[in-house]
Amino acid sequence: MSKAEKELLLLSCCGPCSCGVIKTLAEKGVSFSVFFFNPNISSLEEYEKRRDENRRVCETYGVSFIEGEYSPKAWFEKVKGFEDDPERGKRCSLCFEMRLRQAALYAKAKGFQKFSSVLGISRYKDLNQVNAEALNVSKECEISYDFTNWRKGGIQELTHALIQELSLYNQTYCGCVFSKKR
Repeated sequence: MSKAEKELLLLSCCGPCSCGVIKTLAEKGVSFSVFFFNPNISSLEEYEKRRDENRRVCETYGVSFIEGEYSPKAWFEKVKGFEDDPERGKRCSLCFEMRLRQAALYAKAKGFQKFSSVLGISRYKDLNQVNAEALNVSKECEISYDFTNWRKGGIQELTHALIQELSLYNQTYCGCVFSKKR
């Protein structure tokens, strides 16, 4: 793969959150790969459902799918002490930082020009919180982050339509055991 073929690495949390972005980027001819790194997902069964649906979306649009290591033990260690934080609290910032850092390190090691994520596309998440962590990680890892607001430009509406059209498994929580309780 040449450097031109490695333009963007897109960190994805699940098929429903990423499907509109994946389709849009693929149709625009952007050279990108999807990176699935989600150690926050509370059970192996849930993790596999989300991974498989995300992979299916990528296959539908001819996009490369990369699976990061599923390491829930490391994630629990990262958020230890913040288990009772509300959604959008410090626990979420720590989670975003961990996942964005892994994406940045992977992107840099594999020659991608920049990275981005769909972590802030859900109405359950705070895009500014995601972007703050992305900015810090981008500076520390010395790789550009694409701050595109994937909620705009018709992508949100496209996402909702694709969830139905592709019959995607669509969950109502981010994946961590603590968000499921809320």
